[in-house]
Amino acid sequence: MDKIAIISDIHGNLQALDAVLADIRERGISRIFCLGDLVGKGPHSDLAVDTVREQCEMVVSGNWDEFIRESSEYEAIRWHQNLLGPERMAYLESLPFCIEFMMSGRLVRLFHASPRSLYERIYPWDDLKKRLSLFQPSDRCRVNRTADVAGYGDIHTAFLQHEDSKTLFNAGSVGNSLDMTQASYVIMEGRWGGKDESPFGLQFVRVPYDIEAAIRAAEERNMPLLEPYTMELRTGKYRGKYNA
Repeated sequence: MDKIAIISDIHGNLQALDAVLADIRERGISRIFCLGDLVGKGPHSDLAVDTVREQCEMVVSGNWDEFIRESSEYEAIRWHQNLLGPERMAYLESLPFCIEFMMSGRLVRLFHASPRSLYERIYPWDDLKKRLSLFQPSDRCRVNRTADVAGYGDIHTAFLQHEDSKTLFNAGSVGNSLDMTQASYVIMEGRWGGKDESPFGLQFVRVPYDIEAAIRAAEERNMPLLEPYTMELRTGKYRGKYNA
């Protein structure tokens, strides 16, 4: 059986990312896929990009990874842009939209927010039609067929659902979890590239990390919008937009 660690939404939180990568190594997993939003919100957008480039086999773009490259009137966005610099910006621009592969007889499609857009936000409590749409391909996908397994990030809320004999999951967030105050990631297990049905599994992992150290890192870097970021890390609850 092959194992893949699926991480998402690091958002510049190096303390959380390091804790998750240490847990992945301890489990002996060597393949790591990242579902985007490496940057923004937290103080280490630059180091998060460097670490993900080094540690992850496949990485897709997130909405922050896209709009961080655009000129902006907002101080917080410009602050992260200055951290990243042109070479990291070019790397973010190069990221693909989705990852598609066969595993244990299932077509798996992984993306940041939806198979159509980096900005379409779908929650586990949305109506069934919206959730089922996450299995459908778009012109941004390579494989023009309905996925058997769809996995994404974006909403910072981990979940697993089965609908119409298909599996839908969200990996949650490594660096800005909004369902509990621990980092989240998923382990996928099955036969990599296997076209015949065989055992397949998903395991959700929550990893504690030093939240106060992450907050101190933001303070030391004089990061804008420190207060809402601090409250989100400490409470696991959304505190508003990060675009001011």
